[in-house]
Amino acid sequence: MRLSFHGADRGVTGSCHLLEAAGKRVLVDCGMLQGSRELDAENAAPFGFDPKAVDFLLLTHAHLDHCGRLPLLYRQGFRGEVIATAATHELARLVVMDAAHLQDEEVQHRARVRERRGGPRLPPQPPLYTLVDAINSLELFKRVAEYGKSLAVAPGIAATFYDAGHILGSASILVEAQDGAGSKSVLFSGDIGNRGRPLLPPPSTPARADFVVMESTYGDRPHRDIGQSVAELLEVVTATFARGGNVVIPTFALERAQEILYVFHRGVAENQLPPGMKAFLDSPMAISAVDIFEHYPQSLQPPIAAMIARGEDPFSVSGLRRTRDRADSVAINAVQGGAVIMAGSGMCTGGRIRHHLRYNLPRPEASIVFVGYAGAGTPARAIIDGTRAIRLFDDEVPVRAGIHTLNGFSAHAGQPELVAWHAGIQGKRRTFIVHGEERAMAALAPLLRDTTVEIPQLHSEYEL
Repeated sequence: MRLSFHGADRGVTGSCHLLEAAGKRVLVDCGMLQGSRELDAENAAPFGFDPKAVDFLLLTHAHLDHCGRLPLLYRQGFRGEVIATAATHELARLVVMDAAHLQDEEVQHRARVRERRGGPRLPPQPPLYTLVDAINSLELFKRVAEYGKSLAVAPGIAATFYDAGHILGSASILVEAQDGAGSKSVLFSGDIGNRGRPLLPPPSTPARADFVVMESTYGDRPHRDIGQSVAELLEVVTATFARGGNVVIPTFALERAQEILYVFHRGVAENQLPPGMKAFLDSPMAISAVDIFEHYPQSLQPPIAAMIARGEDPFSVSGLRRTRDRADSVAINAVQGGAVIMAGSGMCTGGRIRHHLRYNLPRPEASIVFVGYAGAGTPARAIIDGTRAIRLFDDEVPVRAGIHTLNGFSAHAGQPELVAWHAGIQGKRRTFIVHGEERAMAALAPLLRDTTVEIPQLHSEYEL
């Protein structure tokens, strides 16, 4: 049995791990690298394995950094099954279709910029993959019926999906494979959820695994209590409205948008926010994801499922406008104050949020609220770290708005939860730490007991 690592190795995005066992090649996740534009070339670089030779792809969840290169895998010859939960399949459809669309837009934008600047007429740089590649890759999915039930993937290989509590449909995946006269098991954590959040149940894990591949995004620090972060968010909204500004929230379309909508739903119901306040969900993907959430009440916390069962929409807010059309999105810029504007992308690397930042960052009365992870090299990280100006659409935009970071909303487990999750697994021989910045990995490694700890480098291989 051999395990190799081809993404999110001493970095946070691009998860991609290859397990060779029982004569098969099983890929776990195939994510996009996210952050600075320099990563464009890395996303287009060879995978480190032959996509045509991969038999199966097990998908832990639908975030772009875990599923975003699936259409590229297809483009380069992969024709095996993609195995995931039903909710992950539906959300992944949104994610990869949106990614293909954005890549096409980016190619056209670069061509227009080059033409305006009088550059040579060159053939357009091709996108990483096309809409057709995305559509074709989505035809390969096979849905897992339920969590906790072993699925025969191939002769000698079984996979069991456990609820990871990270986003809707997310899973940690235990792969059990015959190896010579016996069998061995490898647990891939995916992204481990943060306990105590309002929408999803806490993560679950199998009792035993021989080898563990686990994320370490927040391996160097705990999170604030989510109740404190909710209170601070409501205070920021109230104070910003009082001084005539807008609250802009860069929002991940899957999970975070729905969670913030639920917080505002409760805030209005409990008279902590003004009824009929102006609010905009300016993200077509997040709007579609809300509908998918409501299709899977059994995957949500019991109080949320009960609300949906009695016909109450937990994601509705009085005064909320869901803007799909670009013209409606542009019209939001005329709103000078008293509005909450939620838009993607969460790290501000693309999407409609950049327009809202351009209009609101220079205004001292406005507030920008970050409620999720900001990778190194992203505009979100630069703003959080205190930059005095940020470049948006070829303009230098000054940062004068109030900047707030509320990490209690994180969908990732903090350091204590990561350690507890790992401690609950018996029999582990080796643990491979992935999906984290190096300082987070270094802080987490000595806290993991009863195991040998490895921190793989890109394309490294291990015999198990």
